[in-house]
Amino acid sequence: MLHELITPVILGIVEGITEFLPISSTGHLIIINEFTGFTGPFAKMFDVVIQLGAILAVVVYYRRRLFYPLVSGDGAERRRSLSLWTKAVVGVVPALILGYLFGKQVQALLFNPHVVAAALIAGGVVLIVIEKTKKNVTINEVEDLDYKTVLLVGLIQCLAMVPGTSRSAATIIGAMVLGASRTVAAEFSFFLAIPTMAAASAYMVIQNGAAMSGAEAVQLSVGFVVSFITAYLVIAAFIRFISRHDFVPFGVYRIALGIAVLAYFLLR
Repeated sequence: MLHELITPVILGIVEGITEFLPISSTGHLIIINEFTGFTGPFAKMFDVVIQLGAILAVVVYYRRRLFYPLVSGDGAERRRSLSLWTKAVVGVVPALILGYLFGKQVQALLFNPHVVAAALIAGGVVLIVIEKTKKNVTINEVEDLDYKTVLLVGLIQCLAMVPGTSRSAATIIGAMVLGASRTVAAEFSFFLAIPTMAAASAYMVIQNGAAMSGAEAVQLSVGFVVSFITAYLVIAAFIRFISRHDFVPFGVYRIALGIAVLAYFLLR
């Protein structure tokens, strides 16, 4: 049984590290699945559900902004917290609609290492170009995002249906293009992930949960917990990093990884 938990632990660590970085957690999981032979319907569900573990880390880390004001804050604080939740829910609407309409087709056609590699490279180039382009920052607090901007960011997030694009990269780039600072773009990406991944995980569990064996349930639980712990440790470090640096290193990493993966699968 112990050896059956090695892959879930590895995937949980990778998910926790990559979920909030603009380098595509799904892309990394697909690549590791290919190398370890961890494939099939359960593996697809596993990859989605352990992302919810990482998202739960956001809820815990930002609990003072997301929950405490609702319970013990004054009127203004309660309104700010409700506004964050409302914007996160509004922002996920485009993903819910497009995911419902095209999710199965995307998984069937695009969930493979070649697509991941191409998306990693393309996203890396876009990240670098965005960072090298002079930006007019007009939004310095997440609370200052208006609903039009939130919906547009949510629509841009749908690009992440293509594996390797990165949900966080799509939302961060979208928010920055629309005038948000790096920190605001990253934090809103965190908040937007909560309803997005909750919905995706619920859908996958409803579709496949009843078919899980006892061993698979243990694997899923281990991956979920490891993902949560790792992500919680990564969040603060990531926010500190982007408050002092730009996203260019992540763009370079994406391009290098995409080229390496493409070369491996084309030349093997």
